[in-house]
Amino acid sequence: MTIDTGFKIKGGKVGILLLHRLCGTPVEMRFVANGLAKLGYTVHCPMLAGHCGSEKQISASTWTDWYKSAEAALDELRKECDVVIAGGLSTGAVLAVMLAAKNPSKIQATTLLAPTLWLNGWMIPWYAKFFRLVRHKWFAKLFSFPHHDPHGIKDERIRDFIQRARAAKGTAEAGHPVTPGAAVFEHHQLVKAVCKLVPYVRQPSLIVHPLEDDYAGISNATYLRDGMKGPVDFVVLDDCYHIVTVDRQRHLVVEAIDRFAASLVSGTSAPVVATLGRSAA
Repeated sequence: MTIDTGFKIKGGKVGILLLHRLCGTPVEMRFVANGLAKLGYTVHCPMLAGHCGSEKQISASTWTDWYKSAEAALDELRKECDVVIAGGLSTGAVLAVMLAAKNPSKIQATTLLAPTLWLNGWMIPWYAKFFRLVRHKWFAKLFSFPHHDPHGIKDERIRDFIQRARAAKGTAEAGHPVTPGAAVFEHHQLVKAVCKLVPYVRQPSLIVHPLEDDYAGISNATYLRDGMKGPVDFVVLDDCYHIVTVDRQRHLVVEAIDRFAASLVSGTSAPVVATLGRSAA
């Protein structure tokens, strides 16, 4: 059974949509969402279709199902907010790019956290690239990709906590321990569609990417920075891995989004490039 773990925190008229990663859950957005809500933003973290349930359910879902979930959440947020910033983590960031390209009148900006077009981080095995040659979903279903240490998290304490939560609470809150090949296949199809839309993103964007991303190399971020037509703030984190919303520099993610949103609303935004320094959890 799928459990809807999505949530919304009501605040002011500036809304921030945060989409979780592939095989993740809205819970991984909780720290950032709470931090932004305390600063007065309305934050919506929906569950993407097929997630928070069984491996069979996520394998049966398609990238268009995920996108429809994101679009429905956008429409819901628009009813309450005058300004909407669409964002997300990893695959969620990729979906946010598509939302921005297709809904220029509904979305005023994007905030992309460790966007993942290609799995080319330092812990991805060299042979994984051959999966791109798979052309049919039925064949992709024969494969699965178990998650290995460090699981996208540099801080050992946080990593251990999440592993214990997965064992105790299951996939509804802690996400899947394995990424099914069918889900990876759908991610590839999503990326093909999004790459065609990148030049149509003319809104201001914030990209936050870890320098040491174990899943998605920083080339993912620079590809989007160079391809989008709107101004881009580019922030590099130097002391965390892929899941920036829960790792040790998660509070810097909140601060970066707040600065970006505040400058957007005040009309003083200008492109920024920064590396945010080390800070303990």
